[in-house]
Amino acid sequence: MSEYQKITESPSHYEHLEQMDTADILANMNREDRKVADAVALVIPRITELVDGLEERFYKGGRLFYIGAGTSGRLGILDASEIPPTYGMPHNRVIGLIAGGDGAIRKAVEYAEDDTEQAWKDLEAHEITALDTVVGIAASGTTPYVLGGVKSAREKGLLTAGITNNPGSPLAQAVDIPIEINVGPEFVTGSTRMKSGTSQKLALNMISTALMIRIGRVKGNKMVNMQLSNNKLVDRGTRYLMEGLHLDYQEAQDVLKKYGSVQKAMEAYGK
Repeated sequence: MSEYQKITESPSHYEHLEQMDTADILANMNREDRKVADAVALVIPRITELVDGLEERFYKGGRLFYIGAGTSGRLGILDASEIPPTYGMPHNRVIGLIAGGDGAIRKAVEYAEDDTEQAWKDLEAHEITALDTVVGIAASGTTPYVLGGVKSAREKGLLTAGITNNPGSPLAQAVDIPIEINVGPEFVTGSTRMKSGTSQKLALNMISTALMIRIGRVKGNKMVNMQLSNNKLVDRGTRYLMEGLHLDYQEAQDVLKKYGSVQKAMEAYGK
């Protein structure tokens, strides 16, 4: 393993934070946050490679797994949990796993991230296959739970990717597709829930959204497969059908309720 600079632990560009007034704290945080999108833009070629690989595997029944610890694990779970309501996919197609289990979503589990074998055990509980893809998320790029999981997955022939904020890290070297987002030092030294976490959230949004578009879960620019689980979403779906089928509100709502989704209603009308 080659040496690399652990940027996530580098000193903040700002000194004496406790002496700043509130407006300066917020303005300086915002100044740092503005760097994040540009850093993510630099890794779009890698994200493209991942999404294209996922698309091919999804059509064959493959799944996407995110594995992480702490903030990174929570972000993976957040992204996975939003796919069924937003795009109508089954809950078992995009799955987030966190070191320490679901209890760690709300409360940190001591030393859970230090177990190099647990991630693969967690994946095996889902009857993992070579069609599946594992994306490890770790700002540091050194989290044992994540490293152990992606290494085992790669050995078994799965497609692997790693989202990290330390270029050249062990995670980047352990996966097929390294997504290395260099956002620079954090405003509060080492607090990777800040810029690093924001960059991970942006990357995850891009991965899952692009994948859902590529596999046909979006039509035009509309979420035509969203679950109609509340009045807001029923209203949104109704308005989609008003626009797409040139119906009045009540007609569109009746059609939506009859077919159960915007996609099915549009197909029934030959759209």
